[in-house]
Amino acid sequence: MNNEIERYTPAERSNHWAVAILFVLAGLSGLALFHPALFWLSGLFGGGVWTRILHPFLGLAMFLLFLVLAIRFARYNHLNAYDRQWLKQMDDVVNNREDRLPEVGRYNAGQKLLFWVLVLCMLVLLVSGIVIWRQYFGEAFGVGLIRLAAVAHALAAFVLILGIIVHVYAAIWIKGSMGAMLYGKVSRAWARKHHAAWLREIGRK
Repeated sequence: MNNEIERYTPAERSNHWAVAILFVLAGLSGLALFHPALFWLSGLFGGGVWTRILHPFLGLAMFLLFLVLAIRFARYNHLNAYDRQWLKQMDDVVNNREDRLPEVGRYNAGQKLLFWVLVLCMLVLLVSGIVIWRQYFGEAFGVGLIRLAAVAHALAAFVLILGIIVHVYAAIWIKGSMGAMLYGKVSRAWARKHHAAWLREIGRK
């Protein structure tokens, strides 16, 4: 029996890394515009003018590719009774006592909650970004709404960055997770330890 199983297809991995690259570019360009102390980051994009031009397009491209990613994975991220029990046992989660936890499907409850936080942040960034995109929509919205959208945009970006930091930390913390997104494969032992219900499901298929 082959000891490795496919966790992510090449298309899923390409989609994920494209979103990740655009997130970094949109984040750096956004930080350059956010505060004068960070304006030096605009040098990465050819200066302030180019940063202001490119940032909205980078954000829009990130949203569109993330939308594809979200559609791919939404069906695996619905919370159920096992997830609620998993969250109640957060002490066991933090202390790696996985033998005490309910069996996990393709994603655990923490991953599912993070997924929906990212979806919400992306939607807020899209809507607020359109409102404050002065080049194309400057005359469409009032000053009050533009100011409110700017605050919402900054807050959503802050939460998104924190969410991605948690996502990366968890991927490093759970040995084998990063390799799954790089190479697409995980061992059966890894799947049995971290996602036993998912392993049993794909075994039935």
